[in-house]
Amino acid sequence: MLDIMIIKKPIRQFVAQDLKIENWESIALYYEDLVERKIETLEDFKKWLSDNSELEAILEEDAAWRYIKMTINTKDESLSKAYNFFVTEIQPQIAPLDDQINRKLNEIPFTKDLETDPAYNILFRRIRKSLALYREENIEIISEVAKESQKFGALSAAQNIEHDGKTITMQKASSLLKETDEALRKTVFEKIAARRRQDIENFNELFDSLLSKRHQIAVNTGFKNFRDYKMEAMGRFDYTVKDCFDFHKSVKEVIVPIVRKIQQTRLDLLGKDKFMPWDTDVDPEGKAPLKPFVTGKELLEGTIKMFSDIDPYFGDCLRTMNEMNHLDLESKNGKSPGGYNYPLYEIGVPFIFMNAVGSHRDLVTMVHEGGHAIHSFLSRDLTLTGFKNLPSEVAELASMAMELLSMEKWGTFYRDQDDLKRAKKEQLETILKILPWIAQVDEFQHWLYENFNHSREERHDKWVSLCKEYGTGLIDWTGNEDLLATSWQRQLHIFEVPFYYIEYGISQLGALGIWKNSLANKDLAIEQYKDALKFAYTRSIPEIYKIAGVKFDFTTSHIQCLADFIENQLENL
Repeated sequence: MLDIMIIKKPIRQFVAQDLKIENWESIALYYEDLVERKIETLEDFKKWLSDNSELEAILEEDAAWRYIKMTINTKDESLSKAYNFFVTEIQPQIAPLDDQINRKLNEIPFTKDLETDPAYNILFRRIRKSLALYREENIEIISEVAKESQKFGALSAAQNIEHDGKTITMQKASSLLKETDEALRKTVFEKIAARRRQDIENFNELFDSLLSKRHQIAVNTGFKNFRDYKMEAMGRFDYTVKDCFDFHKSVKEVIVPIVRKIQQTRLDLLGKDKFMPWDTDVDPEGKAPLKPFVTGKELLEGTIKMFSDIDPYFGDCLRTMNEMNHLDLESKNGKSPGGYNYPLYEIGVPFIFMNAVGSHRDLVTMVHEGGHAIHSFLSRDLTLTGFKNLPSEVAELASMAMELLSMEKWGTFYRDQDDLKRAKKEQLETILKILPWIAQVDEFQHWLYENFNHSREERHDKWVSLCKEYGTGLIDWTGNEDLLATSWQRQLHIFEVPFYYIEYGISQLGALGIWKNSLANKDLAIEQYKDALKFAYTRSIPEIYKIAGVKFDFTTSHIQCLADFIENQLENL
């Protein structure tokens, strides 16, 4: 059991306890020490690694708090200024020194003494990859991209509509598309559409700029395109571009037909030949949307109870976060869209940010981010910050598995059995529906950067063609073709974290495997899940999946097996 409220930052061994990062000079001396320090023994080397790790944790946590505060209130220019100061004034000066530190590490003979430990082997492998990709001329461009990509959040946060005399967020407006009153849904959809149309060109201009800068980064590093550069920069040691394409193909062949069958059944229940764009989220039997909670407090208390029932440690993690004010859950004006769990490496207690409006999707987001949070807690005692810096395929395994593992406890929010069954059905059908979207976004990004000279019209045409390949063909977009062609603009990852998306698909397959195991032996599955998360990134991705009791596999045959499993579970509901 965790001791609630007493988690504090460890006493620093290298950096001043009262450090405030107000200028570069405040941290420059620490980098000078690390670069110039003599390493004469293995113990010297271990101390040097530890000191570097401490500095990394402090800087990453400082940047994290600046980002968290900015996304909570995008209207406060001082918060945006504080974040942009770090991105433009601090990070660019860190980059060349990090490179010097990495080069020094690579030349130290004592690395061989530690590389027999797989944790150090993986860490040093990543560092050597960073060395190979480092280019001084990219420092300023990377800084510009980091700053510019944040415009996506500001543009999105500024999108609101007027409804019933009130200004409401897009998240709140989207929740109304589940209402059974079609006239209401149509009205809300048209308001959303009108507001989105105002920013189509703004998002196009932003992406054009990001595309150009990212391509230059790739060219400066010796790559033909940003996709090839990014595959290396993201440390994708365990799969290739071809594997990504195989995933796209498998999803089209196995998952899309199942989704079409599900959607056709929903369409028949609605008594329509085609969905209108405002029909896709409504219950086809005319039932009101699921509303598992009203306030953020209810969401948190219910999630803590569920997590405690699954494993007492899980509930204690959320209680600790709550006591430390490491949660901001409710949607509000001026808040950036989306949700995230931000790891805070020095204190080891993460922060959850989301935009809850009372929907079932919010419940899923909460347990998803809660899975990430538990990952942070389970790996917080690892000795080096680099060990905790997770690849997405591992990070998302933790969160997506928690979505499924929590399902048996959703009765905490759904006392009515019919609502509980609806919630579970929606979860499983959503998994099937999200896999094509993930594959589509990933395939689109491959095309964007392979064809970096494309025009906006070509970009929109490509997206529409992918919509046909991954879609069901059951939605009538007549009169709203422009919204379909630009619907990619709602995907945060394309703007802020390019190519960070297929990981959701890969992790979803692993999460389904963990859930499947839990139905056979819950206690064993939970222990394997916890054991895997404790390793953070001190083992290879396939090894971590194996520790979790599942395969790192996204071949057609494996996807077919999991799809059959989901269909069987849906039939049982």
